[in-house]
Amino acid sequence: MAILNVGSINVDTFYRVPRIPQPGETLAATSHDSSLGGKGLNQSFAIARAGGTVLHAGAVNGQDGDIIATMTNAGIDCRHVARLDDCPTGTALVLVASDGENSIVLSHGANHALKEADIARAVSEMHAGDWLLLQNETNANQSAVALAKAAGMKIALAAAPFVASDILPLIGEVDLLLVNEIEFEQLVSSGAEASLSKDAMALITRGSDGAEMRRRNETIAIPAFRVEPVDTTGAGDTFTGFFLAGIDQKIALPEAMTRASAAAALQVSKHGASVAIPTSAEVDIFLAGHG
Repeated sequence: MAILNVGSINVDTFYRVPRIPQPGETLAATSHDSSLGGKGLNQSFAIARAGGTVLHAGAVNGQDGDIIATMTNAGIDCRHVARLDDCPTGTALVLVASDGENSIVLSHGANHALKEADIARAVSEMHAGDWLLLQNETNANQSAVALAKAAGMKIALAAAPFVASDILPLIGEVDLLLVNEIEFEQLVSSGAEASLSKDAMALITRGSDGAEMRRRNETIAIPAFRVEPVDTTGAGDTFTGFFLAGIDQKIALPEAMTRASAAAALQVSKHGASVAIPTSAEVDIFLAGHG
């Protein structure tokens, strides 16, 4: 089985600050650096490092072939990442406070220039039962869902950033919904939760309180691993990628959730987003020490 991720690709610039500044306040950063990110890219990195097979469909500026090379070297199939001469690669400005919390500002760039024809070519290489993974950082989700459904694929939606008008048209087609607790509250208050299929899984991450999976009358809850976070950027993406890779590999739900939680715990223990995502072997070692 395989996963097609129609997802964002960003260059993240990180500023380490004592705290997130208040409106009108100026703070000096203690350090800054750049690395690859975007919810889509982070999730593809996590899937690949979890041992999954992932094809990424997205777009970057034509001068940014090094980004595609880095993704390919990480085990991601990038044949369907377009190089656009008339759009900049997406960017993100990330403020990381000393307690590990962050604040992020996005510029979509090429992430909002995906073409349906390019997605159709990517879907044509998939098979019935494969997964389509989406976030809410690209412009072509409705087209991607229609194409994937016609091909017999299953749909996973990591509904962030949460915008009700973007999520509502998709929610009834979703087989797996992945949200954090704030996004879940937004989902409920918008009325979108009622449109979920009765057979759909809803996976809710709750930070230090762990995670739970809901489907029909079934609920599976797991605790979080206790670690000292240094940077929470990309933690949810790491969980998403490891969990989806796990269920695509037919790992039982509780084990897939536990492995995803362990991967996220390791990821927040380092600075950065994609660069901090652990390998499956590193997760094995971590779990062996927390049995």
